[in-house]
Amino acid sequence: MIIDTSIHQIHLKHTFRISRDAQDAVRIVVVAISHDGITGLGEASPSLRYGEDAESARKALQGLDLSGRSPMERTELHQELEDYFEGQRAAQAALDIAMWDWMGKKAGMPVYGLLGLNPGKVPVTSFTIGIADADIMRQKIREAEQYPLLKIKLGGGHDEEAIEIVRSETDKPIQADVNEGWKREEAVDKILWLEGQGVKLVEQPLQAKDLYGTAWVRERVNLPIFADENCRRLADVPDCADAFDGINIKLMKCGGPTEGLRMIHTARALGLKVMLGCMIESSLGISAAAHLSPLVDTVDLDGHLLIRDDPFEGLGFREGRIVLPDRSGLGIIRKQ
Repeated sequence: MIIDTSIHQIHLKHTFRISRDAQDAVRIVVVAISHDGITGLGEASPSLRYGEDAESARKALQGLDLSGRSPMERTELHQELEDYFEGQRAAQAALDIAMWDWMGKKAGMPVYGLLGLNPGKVPVTSFTIGIADADIMRQKIREAEQYPLLKIKLGGGHDEEAIEIVRSETDKPIQADVNEGWKREEAVDKILWLEGQGVKLVEQPLQAKDLYGTAWVRERVNLPIFADENCRRLADVPDCADAFDGINIKLMKCGGPTEGLRMIHTARALGLKVMLGCMIESSLGISAAAHLSPLVDTVDLDGHLLIRDDPFEGLGFREGRIVLPDRSGLGIIRKQ
């Protein structure tokens, strides 16, 4: 198996601001694996929140020597490379995604077919509105007319105003994502207020280190609380069951579809709801999560919808849902 990598910069349609940072562009790593005349594609969209960037992800991938190995050894390779990819899970995800793409192409069927899943059961995806001033928020909401479910980023200090702006423009259901932006008592007060604002769930209200605090908040509110920063990998799932109602799985944090599938099944066994989320990614990265999405309750797979220069194509969109391609593998191709 031969590995080739390249770095691409993708640009957002609007500045994307959350409680701790803002982005106008993102650098992703595209990996292509070649074996037996078939090429599989994968993507890494690293997060500085976890000490990763495009250069470190690419370096990790370039340091691999997988000559003599086959993508058909995906599960074995995933286990062998666990320690190697410590601290570089987006790079691990890129390799894992590429191997799933290769296997689907080898079998002549889509990845969802390899998994025995129904592409008609992809959930409606939320569309994210980042923290912004009032005029920009209104513009974003109007541009999101075709999306029936909104995710609103909170934790920027003007949360009530942000929700009031949304409600002045639309009565669509809302998911609130705080990205660790609140303290305990503040979280209780704001979640109780959000219960009357058409909000369906709240994501990561407190810092990941305050798991006990999240359990304390959960006892005092009625909206479901989902873990994001608290739930990176499989080992985190059991702890989340004591403090959250659900988890948000992101392939770039956990190391790819192989680990993501394990997390989904473990969460189900623990009685947790499951969301599939994303970083700012191209259609290539988003497609990997989308192929798993018939297994989960809700998805936030809009990363490719937030950028203006996606280097890939293949995903459709209809009535708020991603439409999976029926081509083999992930079904994603490079734009000409």
